[in-house]
Amino acid sequence: MTSEKKKQMTTHEAQLVPLKKIEGQIRGVQKMIDEKRHCIDIIMQLHSVIGAIQRVESEILRRHLEGCVTHALQDKSEAVRKSKINEVIDLITKFRKTA
Repeated sequence: MTSEKKKQMTTHEAQLVPLKKIEGQIRGVQKMIDEKRHCIDIIMQLHSVIGAIQRVESEILRRHLEGCVTHALQDKSEAVRKSKINEVIDLITKFRKTA
């Protein structure tokens, strides 16, 4: 079994708390729309949701770099190291396309 196929080393259970809050924020936006609230109020709430999602994304990326990527770069297999580097480069490329 290669290092790529091993069980995920980094866990993200701590991110469930902010994700559940985000879930509540989304329900709040739905309620705001049902109540025909002012557009700007809805937009401000959506902006808050986007910020919260970005914080979760950043934390998961940080933990991935500190855990999974660091571990792969210490692996004896050059293929594992190259694969992990390519994974990060592909992710950055995808981020640039959506920005």
